[in-house]
Order: sequence, then C-alpha cells, then structure tokens
Amino acid sequence: MQQYKIIAVFSTAAFLFFSQQMNAQISDSIPLLTLKEIWDISELHNRQLKLSELNHRESQLIVDEAKDKLLPELSVGGDFKLNSKFLLYHNGLFSSPQDVPVSSYGYGVGYSFNLNLYRGGKEKRNVKIKQEEVVLKQYEFDLQKNNIKYNTAVAYCDLYKFLQFREFISAEISTEKKQLALIESLNKNGVVMKSDVLRTSVKLSQLELNVSDIEKKIEITKQRLNILMGRDSEVPFDISDQNDLISETAGEPRYADYLDIALNNSPQYRIAYTNVKLSDLNSKQIKSDLLPRVSLYSNYNYTFPQISFYPYSNDLWGFGQTGIKVQFSIENLYKSKHSIAHARNLLDQQKEKVLIKKEEITVQVKEAYLQQRQALESVEMAEKNIIKSSETVRVIRNSYLNQESLLTDLLDAENQLLEAKFNLTTAKVNLKLSHIRLLAITGIL
Repeated sequence: MQQYKIIAVFSTAAFLFFSQQMNAQISDSIPLLTLKEIWDISELHNRQLKLSELNHRESQLIVDEAKDKLLPELSVGGDFKLNSKFLLYHNGLFSSPQDVPVSSYGYGVGYSFNLNLYRGGKEKRNVKIKQEEVVLKQYEFDLQKNNIKYNTAVAYCDLYKFLQFREFISAEISTEKKQLALIESLNKNGVVMKSDVLRTSVKLSQLELNVSDIEKKIEITKQRLNILMGRDSEVPFDISDQNDLISETAGEPRYADYLDIALNNSPQYRIAYTNVKLSDLNSKQIKSDLLPRVSLYSNYNYTFPQISFYPYSNDLWGFGQTGIKVQFSIENLYKSKHSIAHARNLLDQQKEKVLIKKEEITVQVKEAYLQQRQALESVEMAEKNIIKSSETVRVIRNSYLNQESLLTDLLDAENQLLEAKFNLTTAKVNLKLSHIRLLAITGIL
C-alpha cells in the first residue's frame, strides 16, 4: 500500500511538472511585440500600404511609357491585291473606255519612318509631368505610411492601457477579497454591520464585471492590430511590458523648429506643392499647341504593277521620299484661348491650396505641440494624485478598522485610488500619442 502511495505522489508531481513545462512552451510560442516591431511588420504587410506601393509602381511604369513616345516611329508593311480592269475614259464617263493592260493582281512592300523634331517641347514635358506624378505618388505613400503608423500606435496604446487597467482591477479584486474576508470576520464578531459585507460584495461583483468588459476590449484591439499588420485577425501575440510609452520630452525641439521641419518634410505640404508643379507643366503643355510641329519623315515602297504614274507598266518599281515636314494649326490660335485661361485658373487654385495647407499645418503643429505639453503636465499631476490617494486609503482603512470611519468612506477612497491609477496610465498614453501625432504631422514619424 505504501508503494502505491509513493507511485501516486511521483505521478502527480510528474504531471504537474510537465503541465508547467507545456504552459511555459505555449506562453513562449506567443510573440512579444514592441511598438517598433509592430510598425516594421505593418510597413511590410499592411494591405493599404501594399496598394499604395502598387500605385507608385504603376506611376513609374507610366514614365517609361512616356519616354517610349520620344522614340521614332518605324513601321514596315506589305499588301497583296486583285486588280480590276484599268479603264481610261478619254471623252467622259459615257464614252467608250480604253482598256489599259495591267496585271490582274498586285503587291507592295515598304517602310515608313517618322521622327518628331519639335512639338513645342510637348513630348519631353509629358515625361516631366509623369515624373512629377511619380513624386506625388511617393508623397502619398509616405502620407499613407504615416497614417498607418499613427493608427497602429493608437491601437497599441489602447491595448497597453486596457492591459494596465486589467492588472489594476485584478489587483484590486485580490485586495477586495481579502478585505471582504476580514469584514465578514468582523461581522461575525459583531464589530461591523451586515450592510458592510453587502457593500463590499457589490463592489467586488462590479470589479469582476469591469474585468470582463476590459477582456472584450483587449480582444477587439488585438484584432485591430492584427489587421493593421496585415495578418489574420486571430493570430495570438502580446505586447512588450516595457516603459516605451514614456515620451522623453527633455531636449525636444521648440514649436518653431517643429514648424520648420513640417514645412520641409510634411507629406501633406509636399503633395500640395507638387500639385502646383503639375498645374504649371499642364499650363505650358496647353500653350505648346500654339507652336509649330516639325518632324523628319522617310518612306520607301516596292510596288507591282506600276500604275501610279504614266506610262503604266507591269514591272516592279520602287519609290520613296525623305524630308522635313512642318505643320502649324491655325485653329489653335482661337480654339486654345479658353483652354489656356482654364489651365491658368487651375494653377492659381493650386497656389492658393498650398497657402491654405501651410496654414492648416501651422495650426496642426501648434495644437499637437500644446497637447504634448498638456499631456506632460497631466502625467505629473496624476503621479502626485497617486501618492495622495494611496495615503488616503491607508489612513481611512486604519480608521475604519478602529471604528473611526465608515465603510463608504473607505470604498470611496479605494475607488479614487483606482481612478488615479487609470488617470496616470491614460495620461502616459496621451503623452505618447501626442508626441507620435506631432511626428506624423511634421513627416518624420
């Protein structure tokens, strides 16, 4: 019998050991991600960024297509045909025709070459327009990347905040259970009333309900982060429990420095300025229609039979031309008048949009900068409130146990301490987000 007990003990110990090892392996298999790592994953796999990158790649291909139009046009061709009778009416259509003997079939082969020498710079300017569109797409990609990184940071900070809230409430539940056991003991001894037990039980139930609500928010936020990272929404992960949400504001640039950085690096401002360049190029493109077109051309054909020039012949003949052709569209002198005015008006609009965007960025930088200053003050105030609330709870708990204060006072003090912890975490999150928003606006995130 003693041997069976020893075996049972060792079996139980082995089971617990292997269970702990399995749990440790499962927990180790879940990746622990920092905000920087989530940003790196998002840049590689976020679907919106992939779409923006494909648009940028498409604009580069369009530039190559525009350059192809600068190359000369060269074509070769041939034909084979059946010829009808060649009738000549010397005395009019109703007279008897002369039947000119020609072959019953014919064929031809040759080439045609055309090189644009001058079109008012239209083709080369078209390449410049497409190149500016590539730059525009790059700025749009940078703006999209900034937005994705900011949205990812918001979700990450929300997850961090909810995890902290869960930890605070879990610790509060543990403390409250011990306090409930103490109050029940005091109630049995007639020291406190039954209502104190009920109030504590109600608070404990409310805390457990809050934990359940926070668990759901954690699940939703993790799903949002997975989607931003371009992964399946149910992929498990945890975030690093580091103090990387604390923004070091010492030595930060001043508002004027941030504004100067924004006007040089902000994707929004660069997009607006690039649109001005595009409008200016489009205006010049329309004006180029008033200029002549000069081209070099050449063609040569072998034809059978020779029926193009008199006398006609059933022999193979070759004929070609090489020269310079000049064209000038007279109608563009009056047709393009309104088109030029329209292009000029669009250019003026884009210039005004640049000024408007500059004013918007100025306000955004100022707002984000002041929010960061305010968030820093909120963190300092919240840290002081934590110290005061902790001391208040300690004093009131001792006085309650000494029957010198009511339970409601103790519960209120505990709630204020828990709320102070929430406020401190929220203030730290807001400080980090205000700093990230400022970097996103300036274009250096």
